[in-house]
Amino acid sequence: MFVFDIIVALFHIAPMAGTTLQEKATPNTDITEKNDITLLLPRRLRDLSLQESSTVELEDSERLARLSIVMPPQRRKRVEVVEETKANSKRPRMHNSSRKSSRNTEIIDDSFSHKKCNLLFTEYAGPNDPDMIGPEGMEKFCEDIGVEPENIVMLVLAWKMEAKQMGFFSKSEWLRGLSDLECDSIDKIRNKLDYLRSLLNEPVVFKNIYRYAYDFARDKDQRSMDIDTAKAMLQLLLGRLWSMYSLFHQFLEQSKYKVINKDQWCNVLEFSRTIKSDLSNYDEDGAWPVLLDEFVEWLKTKQNYPNCKSSSQ
Repeated sequence: MFVFDIIVALFHIAPMAGTTLQEKATPNTDITEKNDITLLLPRRLRDLSLQESSTVELEDSERLARLSIVMPPQRRKRVEVVEETKANSKRPRMHNSSRKSSRNTEIIDDSFSHKKCNLLFTEYAGPNDPDMIGPEGMEKFCEDIGVEPENIVMLVLAWKMEAKQMGFFSKSEWLRGLSDLECDSIDKIRNKLDYLRSLLNEPVVFKNIYRYAYDFARDKDQRSMDIDTAKAMLQLLLGRLWSMYSLFHQFLEQSKYKVINKDQWCNVLEFSRTIKSDLSNYDEDGAWPVLLDEFVEWLKTKQNYPNCKSSSQ
């Protein structure tokens, strides 16, 4: 009986040992790990399990592929950020170059052009004399720069040009004055008007303009300035500066003078600058022209003039 049990046990062990040796000789490619739990399952169940796991892996890979389309990998984002940073670092350089070009443009705009100055002159020159701006062109020019022809700034501008005759600008005078002012357009001339007016506040410059005005305004056929022109020019130059000008104007109106010579013209300025309004520092024995001596006598005989007494008293 004992021997029979041993034989039965050997009978059961032998197939199992053969199967083990066969599996070792021909490994199953479907089994990935030696101790996989699927070894404990029947072959059909193992096949079904492997199919399900492969199906799950396929679905997971498809899901990852979809996500990679919608959301790029993190590494690609970093590359794009780096590229964008490089692009942004280049932008300020372009901006700086554009600033340089704009600065160059401003410098070019501010520079003086003889060609543009010549073209501006032709806009006002007369059709019969292309080298001269006459009264009609002068009126249009004054209108364009926004001043009246009688404005004192026009006298200062003429002085800058060294113009020879009132109401006329030659091409050479135009180019001389506007080159000195660096003006080749109407806008630039407008911007210089305040500067031209400021020159009147400088005593030496004002004296030069005052002396220039005599030859500029007088009739070139006469050596002296007619009295009407003299009164107009004195009003323009001294009306706002000399407290006694209105009285001097009245004196000229009632006097016998028809013209004023250059010596009289220049001494009127010196009188207005040095003699006090009460005439207290006026010297009757001074070297003043007869015109001014007569003006002082006229003031002394004038009733109610402060601090003045008639010489007959």
